[in-house]
Amino acid sequence: MKKWTVSQLNKDTAMMLSQSLDIPMLLAVLLTIRGIDTCEKAEKFLSDAPLLSDPFDAIDMDKAVERIKEAVENGEKICVYGDYDADGVTATALLYSYLNAVGADVDYYIPSRADEGYGMNPEAILRLHDEGVTLIITVDNGVSATDEIKYANCLGMDTVVTDHHTVPETLPDAVAVVDLHREDCPSTFKELSGVGVALKLVMAIEGEYSDVDSILDEFSDLAALGTIGDIVSLTDENRVIVKRGIESIKNTQRVGIKALLQKAGCTDKPINAGTLAYTVVPRINAVGRLGLSSRSVELLLTEDEQKAALLSETLTEDNSTRQQIEKDILSQIDERIKQDPALTMQNIIIIDGDNWHQGVIGIVAARVKAVYGKPTIIISRDGDTARGSGRSVEGFSLSDAIFNCSSILTHFGGHPMAVGFSLQSENIEAFKEALYDYTDAFDEMPLSTVNLDCKLNPGLLDISLLDSISALEPFGADNPSPVFGLYNVKITDIKELSGGKHQKLTLCRGENSFTAMCFNMETDTFNYTVGDTVDLAVTLDRNDYAGNTYLSVIVKELKLSSTDNEAMLKNERIFERFLTGKSLTTHDARSILPQREDFAAVYRYLRANNGFSGTVSQLAARLDVMLGKLRIVLMAMSELSLIEIEEGMQRTSLRLLPTTAKVSLDSAPIIAELKEMCI
Repeated sequence: MKKWTVSQLNKDTAMMLSQSLDIPMLLAVLLTIRGIDTCEKAEKFLSDAPLLSDPFDAIDMDKAVERIKEAVENGEKICVYGDYDADGVTATALLYSYLNAVGADVDYYIPSRADEGYGMNPEAILRLHDEGVTLIITVDNGVSATDEIKYANCLGMDTVVTDHHTVPETLPDAVAVVDLHREDCPSTFKELSGVGVALKLVMAIEGEYSDVDSILDEFSDLAALGTIGDIVSLTDENRVIVKRGIESIKNTQRVGIKALLQKAGCTDKPINAGTLAYTVVPRINAVGRLGLSSRSVELLLTEDEQKAALLSETLTEDNSTRQQIEKDILSQIDERIKQDPALTMQNIIIIDGDNWHQGVIGIVAARVKAVYGKPTIIISRDGDTARGSGRSVEGFSLSDAIFNCSSILTHFGGHPMAVGFSLQSENIEAFKEALYDYTDAFDEMPLSTVNLDCKLNPGLLDISLLDSISALEPFGADNPSPVFGLYNVKITDIKELSGGKHQKLTLCRGENSFTAMCFNMETDTFNYTVGDTVDLAVTLDRNDYAGNTYLSVIVKELKLSSTDNEAMLKNERIFERFLTGKSLTTHDARSILPQREDFAAVYRYLRANNGFSGTVSQLAARLDVMLGKLRIVLMAMSELSLIEIEEGMQRTSLRLLPTTAKVSLDSAPIIAELKEMCI
């Protein structure tokens, strides 16, 4: 269950844009909602021109170029030192291939995620020194490598840092530190990914009069993949890079990308940022998560089609292995939650386990966060040491929370939405308590939210809407695919697809009827019936079938129109505070104290339907009982041996137990405890 919000719209501004630029009103509305509220901003946003700023706007870019040119001219051995994710891999491939093309003596190095971890390390630096490297150029790392760069200096090696991560108080003693987040950097756009900074470095090396079009023709495919993979803001220069890169990928001559597209089954599908994010990027990332990112670089650089086919097969197998590892960990977590539902009741979810794969726990954290709508941290113990990864929700800075607990950690880093850290296993419980205390100090933690661009009249659903939507592509962070609200529509038919894995709905409002697809919403937990009046949060897409093009309505969220999700979620948070022993006001305690009719409604429903399988929030909406209050009802009935409850990540199963004796509901311990707080 999520809180539903509809974006604020200035209709006068939208009308002005529509009339001044002669664009459809829907496009003008969507631009205005995204803060593009002047003709100048709109024209720039919709332009296909390669509008990239002068690379020398970045501080230290001149120093970086001077040292790199000197190394190339003098035949020095150069190493591009990258990272194991899609951003670092593509940045490495881009800069290596450019330097190799201009005659440099260049090699590349990608650290092992499992054995070396992120960034530079002394062992790798010594190895490069022994191989004769005199200049290291970092991509997508290096700004925090103060000690490592000092060590390189002692060995007589120079370092040029290109990075996009948060800058520490003290910069490393490198020849140049090119990071747009430096406080003294005058660049106006700060959100480039690591590969974006590498692309700017290439532009700078090419010189003041470099042919930006030619550089984008050559490298925008790599730059687009890394930019999409790093989930940076797809606005301004990143939008230019990805937009141009997608066009390049559609006609790519890079055999490695061709092979990846073929293995991902994308050769006959529309190529857009979403397609790449869910097919190609995970394959590039998977090999790094499991150990050998150099394979990804090798694939992106090879010109041998047979070798590309073999490497892409390896990446695809690694991705399948990663998916299975992820599934296994999630299954273990699901069992843990079934045994102890209180694991999910704190303001932040923290779950630890033994020997969970460190390259996958970040994805697992994202999956758990998506289910519960709370910041989530997954920790993997390996003997005396442990590593953790976390993902946050909009409105809560996980990096601030981690920093607050830094005295417990041996290493940490990240940004508001994602963190990584390490600590001694013996300190895990202390770390949990510190984070629980930190989040308890917040008056109100943010609720998981579905953000609607605008409400849409079902009578306006037409294929022509896609022209307005596609003008906004590529979609990604800060420019998400538009989500529309279709309110108060009645379900007139439900058809199971793929053995009940998906549902196809027919709906109507007034005289207007349409169909909508509910992907990955299984029949046994769908819990909506013909005749229900619902609200839908949908995206619109193009469906090409049998030579014709149709409008496809894809349901992202749905709810009964009568349900106030925000009130439901806030009521559940009160229940969670009660269950975890936090103090409640009398008013809050009374808001979750059920009455006899609430128990009766639950009992009648379970008896009539032979139990229940779905989510507790679905049952609350169906019964029109507040969510926190319903949870009290279920716990009380369980204490009185009236029902059996099994609650996991994806579904809750409720089963009535046979009973003949009359039961006093007030005798349930949880009711007695709650009533004490209501006095």
